[in-house]
Amino acid sequence: MPTSFKALAELCEKLEGMSRRVPAVNLVADFLKSLEPGEVEPAVSMILGRPFPKWSQQTLDVSWATLSEIIRRITGVDWKVFLEAFSQTGDVGSAAKVVFESCKVKRQAILFEKPLTILEVRRSFEAIAETAGHGAREKKERLIEALLSLASPLEAKYLVKIFIGEMRTGFHEGLMEQAVSRAFQIPLETVKKAGMVLGDIGTVAALIKAEGREALSKISFQVFRPVKLMLAQMANDVAEAIKEHDGKTAFEHKLDGARVQIHKCGEDVRIFSRRLTDVTRSLPEIADTVRREVKAREAIMEGEVIAIDNEGHPIPFQHLMRRFKRVHEIEDMAETIPVGLYLFDILYLDGESLITLPYHQRRQILAENAGGIPLTKQIITDSVDEAEEFLREAIDCGHEGLMAKRLNSEYTPGIRGKNWLKIKPILEPLDLVIVAAEYGYGRRCEWLSDYYLAARDAETGEFLVVGKTFKGLTNSEIIEMTKRLKELAIKEEYRKVYVTPKIVVEVAYNEIQKSPKYKCGMALRFARITRIRDDKTPEEADTIQRVREIYQKQFLKKGNIRVWNSI
Repeated sequence: MPTSFKALAELCEKLEGMSRRVPAVNLVADFLKSLEPGEVEPAVSMILGRPFPKWSQQTLDVSWATLSEIIRRITGVDWKVFLEAFSQTGDVGSAAKVVFESCKVKRQAILFEKPLTILEVRRSFEAIAETAGHGAREKKERLIEALLSLASPLEAKYLVKIFIGEMRTGFHEGLMEQAVSRAFQIPLETVKKAGMVLGDIGTVAALIKAEGREALSKISFQVFRPVKLMLAQMANDVAEAIKEHDGKTAFEHKLDGARVQIHKCGEDVRIFSRRLTDVTRSLPEIADTVRREVKAREAIMEGEVIAIDNEGHPIPFQHLMRRFKRVHEIEDMAETIPVGLYLFDILYLDGESLITLPYHQRRQILAENAGGIPLTKQIITDSVDEAEEFLREAIDCGHEGLMAKRLNSEYTPGIRGKNWLKIKPILEPLDLVIVAAEYGYGRRCEWLSDYYLAARDAETGEFLVVGKTFKGLTNSEIIEMTKRLKELAIKEEYRKVYVTPKIVVEVAYNEIQKSPKYKCGMALRFARITRIRDDKTPEEADTIQRVREIYQKQFLKKGNIRVWNSI
């Protein structure tokens, strides 16, 4: 019998109120066991707040402005009800639930409707995502209205959360891996490795449900299905990296560009951003270069795309982001902002996964298959002096710093560990999310130019404000940012606009200090935006736990650790 979407919504509601992890994992495991094979992946994705699996290129592309207008139209409720509920909860889904509960006629009508199922919701999401062409906006709105019209208040709450990508139940991907392990009695490490290869924990769960645990022994990378990227931690200097890696390590120039994952099969080449979005149309010359230079039939490689001037020198990151956004008049933009590609890793070659090979061996295989495409400049050394000289060279060339990679390390998709370390000769910037903005004064009175910056709580999913700034963006960037933020606006009071947390910015600062002003107890001193990180999702933003870690390091050096203990 098909599983109702109400059952999934009730599960999420229970998770939202649970603070202990083990009972939450058991609850989800029991739910997964009760599902039909075809329901497993959609359910896992929705519980994690996603309409589709992580590798999918489908997007709903629905703004809060559109969604809120549809909710008002369906319910006919005075929007003050939503604003009051949002002020109390700070949660868009919970506020939407209150609006639906206030609509008595609506609640009576749905008693006579066929209940929504998990698969019907997925099919609705697919129809919304596939809507294109003339009249697409109106058709998309009709599909959303039809879906929400069938929803109870509780179902509406979680549909809205999925639409805007803000689940906030605290049940993250790591816990889902545990739930899948428990549900199907498979070792957690096996589940994690399968997730690395298939790029999505829901896909792993569905495969086990349909074909049994034996199916995991046969899985392999699939060209054109992007996988999560291996991530790096920060190191204070090259000496720390050499010590962490027990001597010799591979130092490479850390380019000020955009990381890409390149898939090739025959003459077909596709390029994926670090968000796993297909950006091939925006970078046709990179695809042509790979097609021409890489002779292997099948390959999955990683590299960095940088914007360059006429002499081949790197130019600022923001120029590169203009290329990634552009899908029309590419030839003109390619002449204005030329780009270059540097490769640094290879994951798959002609039917064989390479991720369990040591890094130095993968690098050698990459060099043998890259043709004329340059690799990131590298030295292998255990000399601090030599590494520091290499760092100075990288900075002089206009790059960000260095990467340090353990020579015998495997490639671990989606894992942030110490096998790869980032070294930058400046105070570490933070990737933060804009959650609200205020109109400026004087010439900026019509622009949202003062931004509230938040870090994500890794435990709860909540975004906690750590400061605000009006510095860093140009007037043209502020005008564009104002347009984007208005599309994400949830409510407005006086001169302040609250928005759904979607836009990531890189933020420099002088210090992190104790502050009773914000819920997290900390604030950035002299914060300024250094660039807009459209290549990152809010889930990739820095966590509040990371902010506290940096704060703690400051006072370890200053001998004032007691201040840390009070936060």
